[in-house]
Amino acid sequence: MARTENDTWDLASSVGATATAVAASRAMASQGPDPLLDDPWADPLVRAVGMDTFVKLIDGELGPREDDPLLNRRAMNEQITVRTRFFDDFFLQATGAGIRQAVILASGLDTRAYRLAWPAGTVVYEIDQPDVIEFKTRTLAGLGAEPSAERRTVAIDLRDDWPSALRQAGFDTGQPTAWSAEGLLVYLPPEAQDRLFDNIAALSAPGSRIATEHMDMRNIPADWAERLTERSRRIGSNINLAELFYTGERNTAAEYLAAHGWRTDIQTTERAYGANGFELPADELALFGGASGYLTATLEQRPG
Repeated sequence: MARTENDTWDLASSVGATATAVAASRAMASQGPDPLLDDPWADPLVRAVGMDTFVKLIDGELGPREDDPLLNRRAMNEQITVRTRFFDDFFLQATGAGIRQAVILASGLDTRAYRLAWPAGTVVYEIDQPDVIEFKTRTLAGLGAEPSAERRTVAIDLRDDWPSALRQAGFDTGQPTAWSAEGLLVYLPPEAQDRLFDNIAALSAPGSRIATEHMDMRNIPADWAERLTERSRRIGSNINLAELFYTGERNTAAEYLAAHGWRTDIQTTERAYGANGFELPADELALFGGASGYLTATLEQRPG
């Protein structure tokens, strides 16, 4: 179903299903005698959501397609490993530099509040729709999982006044913050992406950091989402990315943040793969444009 202005979802529908798909990928990469990741909670969370496609995927009963350079098991495991390690390392480096406040935007089935080695005194805020927050909190509690930081949930849609809700949860605008927007921007209309960054900047003390994917939509083929959706269906996925992505001209995160007081750095996808000892798949759909990759940014001063 195509996106609408006030649409809602759970973890088995629309944008929410993509969070389950990502968790299934982490579960797969955490399997075997030589796992690439160590996420003990991804597998049981996916099973609790109960989407048959993803349960069968992690059980090895569906795909991946070994004849597909992008959607074979090794390529899928390496892709999610690159992405997960980037955001893991971002938070560990930020807290290693003394930041003790983290915000995970559109947290979905993210398990970092439970599995990372957060320094004492770190507060991790998770923001997502109320049903998503309630499901993950209840499921992980039932599994006996304990957060490794002080975890505070903010159950609100990012289209609503989430900055006020975040402050009401105890967020301190006077302290630097590490923000993550993982797998989020392409699901926002262009103007909503700018508004998200404006809100982050207004809440951030100097020294705050952001991590997100870097995408230059101007360099992506117009039918990119349709083609990836068609290929994903071969491994049993029924997620239609073409209905979920917002297209049209938009600022890149790097351009917008740099113009608003942030010092930015981009690690290209090819370089990120190399840093993990992997080779980028030789497939045009592996890239969000030739300069795609991962962005970190540091706020040097509050916007005027």
